Amino acid sequence: MGFVCRTAALAVAVIAMALGPAPAQEMQSPSQNFMRGSQRNQPGQFDFYVLSLSWSPSFCRESEERGRNGGEQCSTARPYSFVVHGLWPQYERGFPRDCQVPSPRLNHELMTSMLDLMPAPRLIYHEWDQHGTCSGLGAKAYFDLVRKAREAVKIPEAYEEPKSTLTVAPDEVEDAFVKSNPGLSRSAIAVTCSSTRLSEVRVCMSKDLKFHDCGEVDRRACRRDKLIMPPARGG
Repeated sequence: MGFVCRTAALAVAVIAMALGPAPAQEMQSPSQNFMRGSQRNQPGQFDFYVLSLSWSPSFCRESEERGRNGGEQCSTARPYSFVVHGLWPQYERGFPRDCQVPSPRLNHELMTSMLDLMPAPRLIYHEWDQHGTCSGLGAKAYFDLVRKAREAVKIPEAYEEPKSTLTVAPDEVEDAFVKSNPGLSRSAIAVTCSSTRLSEVRVCMSKDLKFHDCGEVDRRACRRDKLIMPPARGG
């Protein structure tokens, strides 16, 4: 589910230019913007959010295989599991992006305050420029909302800090999140994958952070029968 990239080649190029070693899950950002006319890319003019939670161990494995530096989340002893990739404004079809160019400068102290949830400075800057500017909120209000959105989603116990590799079905992961989060439906969550590994869990939320069904996201789910979830660091 979720918003697959336009093409893999284009996505890799975007990451290389914009993020350097920041999390590669940005490669799977939403694909197309179907809005027309004056509504397109206008701050605050969107329908709902997608909270994208990246499975950090998968990202670190892929970074290692590609000979890349995965940053702090891959080099410290902290056992990162699900980390926040972003909070993305969405249309019912498509998405806005880069709604203020150049974007308002992001305060360094505000950036560092988010590193516990988004352990990559370049990712935080990138998410503000590309997605946060479309929220219609100032930087502090936007990142406060990111934190509130993360707090609103409970991670199933089995996925908090697994010490060994898990083999899961996408439906199994969705079901676990639905069971752990009252009010969340299977139509409001998406599991994405890269090769044989689970990449992200994406949860659709209204502007007031209630769970929100999202057909376009749901239709673009990972279709593999089984996925690998590498263990949290130290496992």
